[in-house]
Amino acid sequence: MPTPTKGHRLGGSPAHERHILANLATALFQHGRITTTEAKARRLRPVAERLITFAKRGDLHARRHVLTVVTDKGVVHQLFTEIAPEFSERDGGYTRITKIGPRKGDNAAMAVIELVRGEPVAAKPRRRSRRAVAEAAVTAPETDAAPEADATAPEAEADEAPEALTRQAPVVPEEGEAEDVDEIADETADDEEAEDTDEGDAEASDEDGKPAGDA
Repeated sequence: MPTPTKGHRLGGSPAHERHILANLATALFQHGRITTTEAKARRLRPVAERLITFAKRGDLHARRHVLTVVTDKGVVHQLFTEIAPEFSERDGGYTRITKIGPRKGDNAAMAVIELVRGEPVAAKPRRRSRRAVAEAAVTAPETDAAPEADATAPEAEADEAPEALTRQAPVVPEEGEAEDVDEIADETADDEEAEDTDEGDAEASDEDGKPAGDA
């Protein structure tokens, strides 16, 4: 025999509980969402999701199994043709329970159970194998070599910088510096003239065979 569900029974007998859950599942597939007590919603959730899993199979055996719970053939047809294809990419979690507060009168906890339709399925992160992790660790130093090569580029630019500075236009001196430059130029010109006269006298003395002063 199947293991009985923990908790209080819905209704007076197990058969009554099965009928209650069957009626709730029929209403849920027909309307998409229903409002009931939180205890019934939690009991209905695994039953409804199991029926949706059978409907995703789509074969004759699955249809006959669903008909033993949901006796309305129109609802079963809707379950197999409209609801099940929408959950083809989802492995579970077809329903959602939302609490809405206590009910007036007996203060019972109420909830809304609905089908999760038209919502994208979050992609599950793939687990990396040990081999992939080892390969990534081996290839990591190779990827780090590229920044080192780029780091040498600023040094090369720094070495070329002085040559670029030497090619710049000459600096124009200021007024005071210009006068000093002129005086230095005049002194160098006088020194060159004196050297020229000394060389001329020395050549003349060599030609005459006597010093220039004795002539």
